[in-house]
Order: sequence, then C-alpha cells, then structure tokens
Amino acid sequence: MRLTNVTHLRLPFGRLWGYDVSVSAPKRRLPVSFDQRLHVGAGERPGSWMALSFRLPAPTRRDSIADAWLAVIARHGTLRSAFVRGADGEPELHEIEIGPGTWVEHQISPGQAVNDAVRDILDSACSPYAQPSHRLCLLETAAGLTLVIAADHAHVDMWSMLVIARDLLSALGARKADHEPLPRPVPAFEEHTQALLDRNAAPEHVRQRWKDIIGDSGGVMPQFPLPLGAPAPQRERVEVRDVFDLDDGAAFAAQARDDGVSTLALAVAAMTAVTRELAGTPLRAVFPVHSRFEDKWHDSVGWFITNSVLESAIAEPRAAAAAVKEAVQLGSWPLADVLGPWGGMPVAPGMFAISWLDLRRLPVRIDSVGLDAQYVSAAIDTDGVMLWFILDESGLHLRCRYPDTLEARANVGGWLDLLVARLQADARSSVRGLLRVAGRTFRLERASRDDVEAIAGLLSDDQFGPDRECVELERYEAAYDVVVRDKSNYLGVVRNGADRIVATMQLTIIPGLSRGGSSRLQIEGLRVAATERSRGLGTAMLEWAHDFGRARGARLAQVTTDETRERARAFYTRLGYQTAHVGLKRSI
Repeated sequence: MRLTNVTHLRLPFGRLWGYDVSVSAPKRRLPVSFDQRLHVGAGERPGSWMALSFRLPAPTRRDSIADAWLAVIARHGTLRSAFVRGADGEPELHEIEIGPGTWVEHQISPGQAVNDAVRDILDSACSPYAQPSHRLCLLETAAGLTLVIAADHAHVDMWSMLVIARDLLSALGARKADHEPLPRPVPAFEEHTQALLDRNAAPEHVRQRWKDIIGDSGGVMPQFPLPLGAPAPQRERVEVRDVFDLDDGAAFAAQARDDGVSTLALAVAAMTAVTRELAGTPLRAVFPVHSRFEDKWHDSVGWFITNSVLESAIAEPRAAAAAVKEAVQLGSWPLADVLGPWGGMPVAPGMFAISWLDLRRLPVRIDSVGLDAQYVSAAIDTDGVMLWFILDESGLHLRCRYPDTLEARANVGGWLDLLVARLQADARSSVRGLLRVAGRTFRLERASRDDVEAIAGLLSDDQFGPDRECVELERYEAAYDVVVRDKSNYLGVVRNGADRIVATMQLTIIPGLSRGGSSRLQIEGLRVAATERSRGLGTAMLEWAHDFGRARGARLAQVTTDETRERARAFYTRLGYQTAHVGLKRSI
C-alpha cells in the first residue's frame, strides 16, 4: 500500500464533502492508556491525525455512505469516545453518543490544491480534544468517488484504519444486498486499556534493560545518531521511497528464510550496518510494537500500539533477530510503571523512531491496489526522525519524516540512500536467484537494458532464429522498455560463474476468470546457450519459474513451442507438461 503525506497526497479534483455527525454531551468516563495520555496531554494542535484514502469501486449515493459510516461508528467503541480536559488539566476520556448528521460541502478556493483543502478540514476536525476527533470526507469527481477517513492518533493505529475501511466497504455491500450492515460490535479499546492497566508490573530485569538503553542514549529516548541542525521544531521534510517491488521483496524474504530470521530482522541488520558505517554507533530507536496480544482484538479499532526501544549492535541477521525479540518483550509491559523514574517518556529533540508493518501477515485485508488505497500522514513541524516501513504484496515501501534543515537533508537523506541501496543489494544477491546445477552455481536475475543484446543473441541462436529474429538491436531495446513497464512481466537472465549471460526467459502472470478465477503463468522465450544445453539448467529455470508463479497466485503454468521442436516438446513433457490443448496462431 502506498505511504504518503497529505502534502503529497494524490487526489482528483471535484466537489469536496465532509459528513458532520450529531454528538451528545460527554457521558460515562473511560480509562485512558499511557500512550493516549502522552499524546492528548500535549494539547490541541493540528496534524495529530492519520488517514486512509481509497476509491469506491462503484457509484454510491451519499446517504448510503453516511449510513455505512454510522454502522462503522456503532461497531467500534473508540469512535464513540472523546477527550475532555479534567479539573486538574489532565485529559479525561468519555463515552459520547453519535447520531446521523449532514453532508457539508467544502469549497476549494481558486488556486488551492485539493489535498490542501482536505488538510484544512482534517487539521480542524481531527484534533485531540475534538468531539468526535474523526472525520469522513468524500470527493465527487467525474471519474468516481474517493473517500478519506481520518482520526486523531489517540483513537487509531494503521491496523485500525484497515479495519475501518474494510467495515465501511462491507456495510456498503450489505446495504446493496439488503443485509444487516455489519456483524455485532467487537471488543472496545477501553477494555484493552483496562486490561493493560490491570497487568502485573514489569520485572526488575526489564526495568534495568530500559534503564541501560535510555542511559546509553544520554538519559532520553534514542535519538538519530547524526546531526539534524537546530534542536527545535522545523518544517518537515517527507521522503517516500519504494524500496522493493514484488520480485525483490520475494528475494529478500527468501534470504531471510535462508538465514533463519524474519524480513524485519534482516532489515534491522541492514539498518545496523548503515548506522555503524555512518555514525560508528549501534542502531538505537524507539520501536512501536502492537499490543493486540489476543485474537479477540484483531477486528477492533483503537491505538493498539505501545512503544519499545530497539538496540542492535551487530549487523548480522541472527543478532538483529535477537534485538527485535528483545524489543517486543520490552514493550509488552505497562510503560507507565517502567518509565516512572523519568516521569514518562523522556523525549528530547532528535528522537528516532522506526515503525514496521507487514500487511501480508495481518488478518485484515482490503484490495489496496484496486482501491488505490493510501496511508496518509498529517503535515507537522518536527525535531525528530520517524521512519515507517510497509511490506505488502507489491513490495517494501518506506516513508521518512525529519526536520527540513540542511544538516538533516544531508545526514538523514544520506542514511536513507545507503540503507535503500543496501536493502536492494541484499535482495538482488539473495539465495532466491541461485540455481545449483550439477555442482555448478548460476544466478537468475531480472534483466537490465544492458542485457538486451545478449538476450537477442540467445533468441537468434535457435533453429528458427535466423527466420524469426531480426538484427536491429534498437527494436529489441524498444520491446524491452514495453515489457518492463508492465509489472506482470518478469524478463530474466541467467549468469554463470564468469558473470556471462547463458540463458533467458520471460514470465508473465495472466489473471483470468476461467478455472474459478485462476491466474496463469505464461513462460516464453526460454533459451539456453548451446554450451549449457542438456545439463539441467533449463530444468532448474522452470522449477524457479513455477515457484515464481505460485508466489503470485498462479495455479497453472503454460508454455508454447513449435510442433517441429521435438526435443523441446520432450523436455517439457518430461517435466509434467501435457499437450491437452491445441494452440492456434496467426500473424496480424
């Protein structure tokens, strides 16, 4: 899923609406979590919210959207709560009743960007003490409808935003089918807060470890290890980078499995190495971990996040995995008690935080690609560095916020550059690309434009090559550009130990409705250099191709070969391919 910032949010131009619900006076008092108290206690301010934007898949009436939104609010207790200042000035959380409201059109001023208009609305409606502190916005355009759902961070986390979007889409679908809008209400976040408050205090070894890490960080929460400029809030600089595509993500995951660690641990090893190289210190960062310890909370909405600290000193996968495990354990205890000696979180300018969310492992899913869904952060002034990673079916993405100073641009930007380069290098040198054949090792990798001439040579070195292939390299290069633009294609080359290209193939995932909606793997242009034929390389390539297809949901692999290629047909038959269909071709 795309990670973005409201300043960079891509929204179509159209009529902008906000849904104003009706709200009762504050009622029953609710427990306040440690993190909520810190967040809301900082007071009213713009930019304390988070949001999710997505396109609706079909034309929908505004009143239907409003009814679905009210059904979502009715299901999740935290959306029916609001903060007020207590008599002592501390934040109190109270239950509120929310009822039907009205759609209000917000005019987009001449010259104003749509995302700036949305930002103004959310900064006003989604502040810590707003009642309620969430907002539903709708953009009506000729191309369709786009929804933006936002809430003050005290009530939601990134997982919760997926739950809200899923439930809203389900409620809209149920309304069309004349069914009940949503299943029964789920456990409310207030119950989770109380459960945490009732937990036993942390043991002494946990307190001591927190003390050690904070002490090593100068008596405050971990800070970015390189200079950021003036230690005061500055206008933010937000960088959004796509680190891996699907293929490099699969390669990175394969390397993690081979190392016996998680993808997170392998990424932490890379961050540790970069920090050691540039700053000469261990990696230390605030590390949010989720607190949905039981399955009962998976469908609930709330701020199910507790902060921990991550310290990784050795740039080695298993050492990094141990550091991650320790961080999760350190964050599994009530923090109010742990951080009591410092009067709460000892935050100082330059605080460094790293967030990791693997959407593939969550029990909550939406079609983020089809819906063009985007996680949206607010725009703020900042004096620290916050790094978010999102891992999903399309690869690995990151968003980084830091003070927009010359020092931070150089130091944080340089750290990010080196990190992304290292992660990509780790993916492309992964064991996933290794083909071991008869005691020899080959590497299969995505072809680059510089490889086109070698690929053309392999295609021509064939009994039909002289008649079917051409001699104009420019035509192959133009075709390469078209192939790689379509992400359903994988054009691969195989290199031998001398780094010479000795084979190639093109793989294409073809989605379809037939065979129960099965996707197919099409294998084209498989060629092996004459010197490497009949030695098992082609078999290894096909086995790799089958794994490639399975990882993308393909249930059928298909190849085509000329009827006169008897050896090729025998090769494919030996590997389980059957001539169960007749393929027909003609020139057009």
